Amino acid sequence: MKIFTTTFIIYLLFSLFGYSQNWETYYEKSGYKETPRYDKTVRFCRQFENASPMVHYTGFGVSPQGRELPLLIIDKKGNFDPAGVKASKNAVVLIQACIHAGECDGKDAGLMLIRDIVINNKYPQLLEHVTILFIPIFNVDGHERFGEHNRINQNGPRESGWRTNAMNLNLNRDFMKADAPETRAWLSLFNEWQPDFFIDCHVTDGADYQYVLTYGLEIFGNCEPSITGWQKNRYLKEIEMRMNSSKLPIFPYIEFRNWHDPRSGIEAGVAPPMLSQGYTALRNTPGLLIETHMLKDYKTRVNATYEMIKNTLSIISEDYENLVKIVQQANNDVGSASFRKTPLPVDFELSQKDSTMVDFLGVDYTIEKSDLTGGNWFKYGTTPTTFKIPYFDRFTVKTRVDLPEAYIIPAEWKDVIERVKLHGIKTSILERETKFTVKSYRFKNIKYNSKSYEGRQTVEFDVDPVQEERVYQAGSVIIDMNQALAKVIAYLLEPKASTSLAYWGFFNSILEQKEYSESYVMETMAREMMKSDPALKEEFEKKKAADPKFADSSWDMLNWFYSKSPYWDNKKDVYPVGKIFDRSVLPVVLK
Repeated sequence: MKIFTTTFIIYLLFSLFGYSQNWETYYEKSGYKETPRYDKTVRFCRQFENASPMVHYTGFGVSPQGRELPLLIIDKKGNFDPAGVKASKNAVVLIQACIHAGECDGKDAGLMLIRDIVINNKYPQLLEHVTILFIPIFNVDGHERFGEHNRINQNGPRESGWRTNAMNLNLNRDFMKADAPETRAWLSLFNEWQPDFFIDCHVTDGADYQYVLTYGLEIFGNCEPSITGWQKNRYLKEIEMRMNSSKLPIFPYIEFRNWHDPRSGIEAGVAPPMLSQGYTALRNTPGLLIETHMLKDYKTRVNATYEMIKNTLSIISEDYENLVKIVQQANNDVGSASFRKTPLPVDFELSQKDSTMVDFLGVDYTIEKSDLTGGNWFKYGTTPTTFKIPYFDRFTVKTRVDLPEAYIIPAEWKDVIERVKLHGIKTSILERETKFTVKSYRFKNIKYNSKSYEGRQTVEFDVDPVQEERVYQAGSVIIDMNQALAKVIAYLLEPKASTSLAYWGFFNSILEQKEYSESYVMETMAREMMKSDPALKEEFEKKKAADPKFADSSWDMLNWFYSKSPYWDNKKDVYPVGKIFDRSVLPVVLK
């Protein structure tokens, strides 16, 4: 109690005397041109904790190189544990910066804003009903790969960090597969706090235009309707108005139909859950992607990020009860039996047939043919120009899946089971060998990516439905869909879901042929098979006629006959994860 009282007195003194030179950030001291290294950032964060009873500094994990992942918790009443905050009815807002460590605007904007709230008492209303979790540097190892040549397209700061972590993994492609230690720590943090709103701070590449800041919101189909409605009708309308009042007009995240060319039009996107805001959408947490414009100077970008975060916190503080209620109701709805009655969209595609004409605040530009490469050379001028261009933001569902009562993962797929558990998904252990009737899939038209992507060989495929009886060994994991993470479960385990575990190559071994026939055996057997089955012979002749490569390969032809024989591996290409639709067969006692 004595320590708390002393700290509170120090805080009051800071409040009474206002701004202190000691609270000028490294960024401000540099004339708005530099960003602090990791040690200086952590030191400044710890300074908050020493000065204010409203701030707690902690680490939420350790990087591959052994650095602590820093976290600031800011709460007006000094509630620094999830249970206490939830009991207070506050909305929890998670803000992260430097997931791409060269894009450090959010770090410096966040440190200034927290300083202005808790030390200078400038915006006390922002903490009335909001608890802030602030990660100043998520990619701490990439951040310390510090240099002046890390962001070729970016106008400041003088030096910054690198895009990927020490293992050369892009953390903003890792939210589903969770290969990186940083991602696993983040998932644990998210599971513990279950934020009501999420902000991820970035700097965008692309063309030149007038906007300092563009944004991404998941409002095109992958959120629950109530959350989509709140984002569109409450948050988005309000934030656009407030940013306009700050003379910082904003625009949706910019991806041109022809890269670098505004006149070609702009395409919206449904973020896949490997990306941060796409992932939080599956967890019923509205996610805001902030993308400042790399060609603007650093001070201008940091100021825009500051205003965007400040205005967002203000909107949430004013409407916290409604937001918390909507998020909680979405969690309840997703975990209910009625939710599973409707097939779940797990992949979307943009319609090229429907668009809206919008005003885009660009700059004049010309396109020339490069005498060096022969490609298009975009030359941007300095004259502000408003373009009337098509904005494509209509999506159709590419893939829907029927949701079961439970998924079951065989005991031997331990890496898959581990990844599922990392997401906070509740699982049960099958105590004894049991036979279930399950629905599953058989893969076909399999195509491996010829290049490594994020350290993995991704794979694309089509699937055919399979229904069969399977025996699952003791130790297999049953995942009951009566839980708020039902969408995350489906996106992980439905092979055709966007960036599923199957896409990331977790099941590639089942796509490999492990037994082979000798040609001298199959030459005789193939003739016997055709003699006893004329339809097989007809099928063989048609395949030869349709596929010259097949017809030119004696090995492929004999292997084709082998695949039609009873010796063929009947588990090849069959997805081992099962879907149980009959709840009555689930074991009564599960651990």
